[in-house]
Amino acid sequence: MSHLLTLPDAGALSIRAKALVFEDPGSVALLERVEQVAPTDATVLVIGETGTGKELLARRVHQGSGRRGPFLAVNCGAFSEALIDAELFGHESGAFTGASQARAGWFESANGGTLFLDEIGDLPLALQVKLLRVLQERQVVRLGSRKPIPLDVRLIAATNVDLRNAVAAGHFRADLYYRISVATLELRPLYERPGDILPLARHFLANYSARLGITGASLAPDAEQALLAHDWPGNIRELENVVHYALIVAPASRLTAVDLQVIQRSVAGASRGGRPLPATAAAQAADTAIAAAPAIDALREVFLQRLHAAQPDLFNKVEETLVKTAFELCGGNQVHTARQLGLSRNVLRTLLKRHGLLDAGHDLSEPAAPATAG
Repeated sequence: MSHLLTLPDAGALSIRAKALVFEDPGSVALLERVEQVAPTDATVLVIGETGTGKELLARRVHQGSGRRGPFLAVNCGAFSEALIDAELFGHESGAFTGASQARAGWFESANGGTLFLDEIGDLPLALQVKLLRVLQERQVVRLGSRKPIPLDVRLIAATNVDLRNAVAAGHFRADLYYRISVATLELRPLYERPGDILPLARHFLANYSARLGITGASLAPDAEQALLAHDWPGNIRELENVVHYALIVAPASRLTAVDLQVIQRSVAGASRGGRPLPATAAAQAADTAIAAAPAIDALREVFLQRLHAAQPDLFNKVEETLVKTAFELCGGNQVHTARQLGLSRNVLRTLLKRHGLLDAGHDLSEPAAPATAG
């Protein structure tokens, strides 16, 4: 395995992808671009589905940058709107209730190094304005202070949604998008880089067999075929879990396709590459079908009928129906609903509350991943 990236704390439980390889031709080309971008000071935008290894790619950029400061990773969706300002930019003592002492924000802590902002599309618009100013002026002002603090921080942002759609919808600032996308690196879903699947599987096999005290663990030919045939909607994280579980339940150290039974639970539906899709991937394929011209024409006819009927609250009804339908389709999961609609979770929560689908004082979303530091 010529190019392997792992997290420094790869032994700990994590919701992140813990390993990334560059064996597939597409991945090799991506690594070459990373090596070109890394030595520069260009702001980088990493695009990819959840679990594809965006943080690992960001760490590779930092390692090749020559910066001596730390690499710090922050999940923008891990903080409430009330706290994220202070978390990113710091605060002085007494700046708000509970601020008993001054505290440096993540930008200050990353001075001289790299700050990785994951799920940047979740930033509220007000914070997007402040972030843009920090990037332009290379200085930060803590909450409760008027004194600017000089910064030497390289920003790497990441997103699993199309920020161009978010810009068009008014949920993300166009000027900030152009500022953070100087260099764009796209991590394709795992099923689109099949050359990485078996090297990753062998890495996880060696890792977990050592932890479980299993010697001589290997993959049978039919197991390899099963791994290559699966669509991996959960990407690298799903592959790791499949290998780990198979090692636990398999009667022998040589894993067969039967031992990988968990990947056979795909829900029949649309196909990706001619294979059955899980529910999440089927929904993505359905999105593509809905966007086809005949369907759009039919939708346009419905709108015309409603407009001719002079329905005064048409926009509100359309918005409510779309949000409610997506929310029900995703089983009330805010993270999945936001991804389906191309919105940030903060924007989605606002819409859910507006249409009575979420109590103002109650949040049904899944707990966000904690911010992590390298």
